[in-house]
Amino acid sequence: MSKSSNTTLIVLAFFSIYVIWGSTYLLNKIAVTELPPFMLAAIRFITAGILVFIISKFLKLEIKVTAKQLRNTVIAGFLFLALGNGVVVWALRYVDSGFAALEISAQPLVVLLLMRIFQGKKIQPMSIVGVCLGIIGIYLLVSQKQVVSQEGSLLGMIMIFICMVSWSSGSLFVARADLPRNYFVNTGYQMLSGGFFLLIASFCFGETWSLPTEWEGKTQMAMVLLIVFGSIVAFTSFNYLLKFVSPEKVATSTYVNPIIALLLGWYFLDENITTQSAAAAVVLLTGVYFINTKKKIMIFSRFSNRIGRKS
Repeated sequence: MSKSSNTTLIVLAFFSIYVIWGSTYLLNKIAVTELPPFMLAAIRFITAGILVFIISKFLKLEIKVTAKQLRNTVIAGFLFLALGNGVVVWALRYVDSGFAALEISAQPLVVLLLMRIFQGKKIQPMSIVGVCLGIIGIYLLVSQKQVVSQEGSLLGMIMIFICMVSWSSGSLFVARADLPRNYFVNTGYQMLSGGFFLLIASFCFGETWSLPTEWEGKTQMAMVLLIVFGSIVAFTSFNYLLKFVSPEKVATSTYVNPIIALLLGWYFLDENITTQSAAAAVVLLTGVYFINTKKKIMIFSRFSNRIGRKS
């Protein structure tokens, strides 16, 4: 693959995880108002996984994998989709879609800390500033009266945080794991794995299942969009990026996801954007910027070097 083609694919992949994933909060919120959360997520990912393998067969892609690769896709499917996404859908029953996206915008902070703990990666000075801003932003977000007083909101916030840790762990794992070489096939295995974990969770929690023909039209449309774009297109893009771009850079989708989610939630679901939420968004996203920008780190380093020379 030529360098220009690779660059184009990376740009398109970033567009997918920025914009398409930003809209999935709205779509999940619409669907979860009618469907049980684990059932919703299980149907979404199992259907997407089956479609991926049908398309792979049609395109004559190699779908055979080694035992190690299969095991790794199962682990990734659990971390990303069963826990990292399925539980977010469950939490959306208790918090607004825009709020969930804002909380998840702190993911680069979690990725950075996990890379420090498990990989020994040094945290740059400006990244420390970003971490501090992230903590302040999260506090502003979750300390709002209307959020804390809402029934089940605290549990929803805690579960979303657990999902962030799971998704961040999955990002670090996938970046180094032996996985199927074809990113589309890799997506299919992860979708099926995550979907079956969610299917088990749905039965364990005693959720009541229903046929798609019994769903409302808006729920049917939301599910189709989640399967085709939110799962197949965006998740394939995500897996692709993790092999060509560092995990903390991939996590910058949280710059755009909250903005898309907030605007769509406000426009379609009449979700309230409070002044404190807006302030939290600014602080959080500024923190994410400091964590990920090399330019700021270089400036800070030059300043530190000058001080060192003078002393």
